[in-house]
Amino acid sequence: MSLKSRGGDQPSRSIVSQKWTIFLCLGSFCVGMLFTNRMWTVPESKGITRSTGGEAESLKLVSEGCNPKFLQQKYVKRESKDIFGEVYKTHQAIQTLDKTISNLEMELAAAKAAQESILSESPLSEDMEKSGSSGRRKYFMVVGINTAFSSRKRRDSVRATWMPQGEKRRKMEEEKGVIMRFIIGHSATLGGILDRAIEAENKKNGDFMRLDHVEGYLELSAKTKAYFAAAVAMWDAEYYVKVDDDVHVNIATLGETLARHRKKPRVYIGCMKSGPVLAQKGVRYHEPEYWKFGETGNKYFRHATGQLYAISKDLAAYISINQHVLHKYANEDVSLGSWFIGLDVQHIDDRRLCCGTPPDCEWKAQAGNICVASFDWSCSGICRSVDRIKEVHGRCGEGENAIWTAAF
Repeated sequence: MSLKSRGGDQPSRSIVSQKWTIFLCLGSFCVGMLFTNRMWTVPESKGITRSTGGEAESLKLVSEGCNPKFLQQKYVKRESKDIFGEVYKTHQAIQTLDKTISNLEMELAAAKAAQESILSESPLSEDMEKSGSSGRRKYFMVVGINTAFSSRKRRDSVRATWMPQGEKRRKMEEEKGVIMRFIIGHSATLGGILDRAIEAENKKNGDFMRLDHVEGYLELSAKTKAYFAAAVAMWDAEYYVKVDDDVHVNIATLGETLARHRKKPRVYIGCMKSGPVLAQKGVRYHEPEYWKFGETGNKYFRHATGQLYAISKDLAAYISINQHVLHKYANEDVSLGSWFIGLDVQHIDDRRLCCGTPPDCEWKAQAGNICVASFDWSCSGICRSVDRIKEVHGRCGEGENAIWTAAF
């Protein structure tokens, strides 16, 4: 009986123990949770402050810096800045190199001129000897006044009006850096009566520049080339000007006009024109090589009229170095324009370099727009310039003191 009752009690004990086990587990879990919340609450440290909005923004920026897209954009910007910097440095280096090359070309031209003078056994001019002995001084502009053996009265009329004489001319060279000379070559019979007359005139006035060139109207292109080559060798100037001896010029206004373009390289300044190519023989300004300019009736390329034009130092040095291979056309202004075709030259068309005689230049002067040069188109210069240039100077001149107050 007892055995049966024991056997029947075992199942009930097993059932009770399983229930208690579940209750004990649940109780242990709750006690454990309560214990953990009390023991492991994180105390707020007194030494640590909460992050401010600025620190949060900084953290945001740092986190953005880790973004691959942001890093790529930042790298591209930095690379662009580096490229622009390198381009600027390269541009500066090219400009410096260009100036160095220009100076070397000037020195080479001067050396060639001196060597040719020695080889041809012709004496160096007084100006050449001065420039070679005392070093290369910087001048602003050289003004060459084209003249001929028969133009003594024209030269005297220029001396009496717009060309300073004696001490004033020397002062203008020293203080303003402006050189002015009548340019002329020699006669077919070297040392003849014509040459002796020029030598005597030069001893009296000291305002000639003698060229290694045989004078002649049909040789004006060669004379122009010889002038620029010799001028570059004698004087280191910013500009070289050629003007005819029957044109009125305001020197101070000319200098101020050229000074506006002094930062531009390879400048060609004048009254630009494009006249017809004259194929018919016997007419004035006939072009023997008319066929080179295309069909009959065509016009020349754009070039400065021959009464007055100016070129920068780079172009004058270019003519000097390449003078033996530069082609000469019948008209000297056409020849000069042709020498610059194919070069990176800035053509400056300034109509103040070709004003008419009074009343045209007078009206412009009264309006405050003083002309650089005045002449009559119908005569390619001032008609009867010996008689009229004094009148033109009185009505259109800039004043005797203008050259001393001009800033260039």
